[in-house]
Amino acid sequence: MQYYLEHEVPQAILLNAEPEDRELIETVLAERAGHRVELRHRVRGERARWLAMAERNAEHALVARLASRSGMQQRMEDLQQLLGLDEPPERIECFDISHTGGEATVASCVVFNAEGPLKSDYRRFNIEGIEPGDDYAAMTQALQRRYLRLQEGEGKLPDILLIDGGKGQVGVAVKVLEELQVQDVLIVGVAKGPERRPGLETLIVPNRGELHPPADSRAFHLIQQVRDEAHRFAITGHRHRRGKARTASPLEGIPGIGPKRRQQLLRQFGGLREVERAGVEDLARVKGISRDLARQIYAAFHGGED
Repeated sequence: MQYYLEHEVPQAILLNAEPEDRELIETVLAERAGHRVELRHRVRGERARWLAMAERNAEHALVARLASRSGMQQRMEDLQQLLGLDEPPERIECFDISHTGGEATVASCVVFNAEGPLKSDYRRFNIEGIEPGDDYAAMTQALQRRYLRLQEGEGKLPDILLIDGGKGQVGVAVKVLEELQVQDVLIVGVAKGPERRPGLETLIVPNRGELHPPADSRAFHLIQQVRDEAHRFAITGHRHRRGKARTASPLEGIPGIGPKRRQQLLRQFGGLREVERAGVEDLARVKGISRDLARQIYAAFHGGED
């Protein structure tokens, strides 16, 4: 019932056992689907083979899910020992910053719990109003936006906050959480090792100094996995934002130029490149474009040159 509340209902559903209230379920599903629905559990031939295959797939998926959960729980317990926590962490958040020469800066926040990545809680932040390339300012803005919302009850605070960076980034995180009066969150920086080689990272914990876990540590592998996922999520968001910015038309940022006038300009001149080449007089000849607006259009392409 739960599945078919969100998916299209077929005319026949094969089951490995007869459910309770079969007739009632058939009636409810039929009303939702607008056609007769039959629940069948005694099948032969090809349908019996389909049902057996579905059972095997479900068993394999369950075994894999339990094994993954068990392994994740063990790594959480190892992380508890590594960081000297009273209990295994239930929730980990990790932040990373991505940009190209300061362009289209994006911060990512990924979340892991005892079952692995919690993608429904992932967040991205488009960073605005900072000096290009200022990673400290970008991290400050992302943390402020994230934890201000959590302080207001929009979500759950993590047990561990991972920061992809060294002492400087960790200092930023400590300052932001202190200003927002966020407590009981352990901040851990993941600083890249010599020559940025994987496996040689250093963990930086405020008031405890540096930790150098062995390369085969399961807790360390978990930290690397979370950090790498934050890096991937940040890069994906940055590339999307950068691509969108580079394909945006300069006309979109001009007050008074809406979709209709943009279309009129493009139609009149035959494309964006031709609009860029047009002079003020040419632009002013377009219906609906005043001379002042023509000057603004020209300036948008030529940096204010007249």
